[in-house]
Amino acid sequence: MCVFFAKGYEHDFTMFKDSRLPLMVETTVIVDKGYQGITKIHANTLVPFKTSKKHKLTPHQKKHNSVIERKRIVIEHVNRYLKRFRLLSSHYRNKQKRFALRFSLIAGIFNFLHQILVSEIGLIIFLF
Repeated sequence: MCVFFAKGYEHDFTMFKDSRLPLMVETTVIVDKGYQGITKIHANTLVPFKTSKKHKLTPHQKKHNSVIERKRIVIEHVNRYLKRFRLLSSHYRNKQKRFALRFSLIAGIFNFLHQILVSEIGLIIFLF
């Protein structure tokens, strides 16, 4: 798990662009609907279709979204695991400098405990 931090509230996609994360061409990136436009940065990306009042999703688009959702559920479980530490589930009231260190330690614990899971997933990066 790789982490990137920003001061204050910032959109996920903006943080992704600011991080300049080097992605190999064969790496598949699976994102949520907040990352519209990421295909301009990285072509091998799975982005779900957005719906609107005027344009409903076709059956093909709904199937595409469900395939992505089944793959993204893994990262939602990671989010749930990280929120057990209550660093992400409530306001952080300690010094801002230590937030990155503490979160990185928790990410390291997660990586250590779930090494088999990461190797089974392969070259897939989940952004949240």
